[in-house]
Amino acid sequence: MVRGLSEDILTYSEEPPRNPEVRWMSGPEIYPGGWDGSKPLCTPGSCRSVPKVIDMIDKSKIQEILDEYDTKELTIATVCSHSSLQIFHGARQKGFRTLGICLGRPPKFYDAFPLAKPDTFLSLDSYGALLGESDRLVEENAIVVPHGSLVEYLGTERFEEMPVPTFGNRRSLAWESDREMEREWLLKAGIDLPRRFATPEEIDRPVIVKYHGAKGGKGFFISKSKGEYLSKVDATQRHTIQEFILGTRYYIHYFYSPIRSHGYTLSKGTLEMLGIDRRVESNADEIFRIGSMDELEAAGIFPSFVVTGNIPLVLRESLLPKAFDLGERVVEASLDLFGGMIGPFCLETIVTDDLKFKVFEISARIVAGTNVFISGSPYSDLIERDLSNGKRIAQEISLARDQGRLSEIIS
Repeated sequence: MVRGLSEDILTYSEEPPRNPEVRWMSGPEIYPGGWDGSKPLCTPGSCRSVPKVIDMIDKSKIQEILDEYDTKELTIATVCSHSSLQIFHGARQKGFRTLGICLGRPPKFYDAFPLAKPDTFLSLDSYGALLGESDRLVEENAIVVPHGSLVEYLGTERFEEMPVPTFGNRRSLAWESDREMEREWLLKAGIDLPRRFATPEEIDRPVIVKYHGAKGGKGFFISKSKGEYLSKVDATQRHTIQEFILGTRYYIHYFYSPIRSHGYTLSKGTLEMLGIDRRVESNADEIFRIGSMDELEAAGIFPSFVVTGNIPLVLRESLLPKAFDLGERVVEASLDLFGGMIGPFCLETIVTDDLKFKVFEISARIVAGTNVFISGSPYSDLIERDLSNGKRIAQEISLARDQGRLSEIIS
């Protein structure tokens, strides 16, 4: 380990070896071939929840590490991206030290937001080097808070192996990142999902095609027929074909606590709804101002769905019971499938003109759309003034520590 830049910045450059990839196979899904690009493992619809090796650190090992922590001096750590500002801000509000993980020099923009600037930075040459810095994080009594950028940069497999106490259940991220496992989860919860098409021959309506691992809206395209699908698809990548639902998008931010007992109670713990947002997507949100889809395509202009920002929303009050029912179903199913997700999660929904919810995705962690509510939302303000997702995470860690129940929210 080499110290550099400042006393509060740690650098580490050695790249640890990658472990074999962890994959699940299930259908229906379009498979271009084997994981090594050779021969197909299965045809659409022929595989069902066949697991390969999942090399996740054992919970008992994490508990051993946690037992050695000075819980009065805990540090909240996360990658300097995505929703880090509110995570660090919320941690400070609850009296925790903070540590930001970054590449190279710490991002300068933190200087503009002193209430959310980490106390310490851990500077890496690559995110893969983070595993090699696990001992340093443990020395800091660190609890890592995962968000979308951390999982994307580090990779699900490396994240699962990381020998550092982590807020939430790591298994939930494996279930959300594989579209087939995610669908199994939502179906078990009895959630109304868009129709799936096993082959392009079945396309008889507008569909949206999603490549696996697509984040931030990248890797999506819309098609109306088999021919259009074939003209746009990258057949070498795993992908799914999903019915395109017309309606209004609502990204509902929930928080599940397995250790609280007052509020909207479930079979175990409580459920909160902390806010709702809608994504601003480039170029889909503006492109149709200049012509119809046919006119745009004739001109060689095609819609994309890259997330560039977020807008706060509220639901009709009469829809709130349905929103809570969705969250409750998803949590209860997660308890049965993998021991339950913990903390923040988001259901990405569409509300149709007959006021029905269609759920097209779940994020089993804090999402960037919560950034519009750093000072609270119309819903979280009815729980506690100025309650952000970041502060709520810190509250849960603080409560678990004070009750001697950290092991119930850490993996």
